[in-house]
Amino acid sequence: MKRERKTEIPEVVKQLGIKIKDVIDANQLKSREVAHDAELDVENLRKYIKGSQEMKIGTLFKIAQALKIHPSELIKNL
Repeated sequence: MKRERKTEIPEVVKQLGIKIKDVIDANQLKSREVAHDAELDVENLRKYIKGSQEMKIGTLFKIAQALKIHPSELIKNL
């Protein structure tokens, strides 16, 4: 049985996931490599990319470091 969320995922979380996916694609990276470099489970990274799970600020910094960009690049213009 699938759990239901108490609150909807904010649109900004979904936009952040799209931005992460765009950076991964632009640099021709693989999600599993980014997840490994960010010390994340690949399934969690996929949830962040899909916008189905919110991330902590520390996770955002780890993902940005794995992508070799400043965290502000991910949140700019959201």
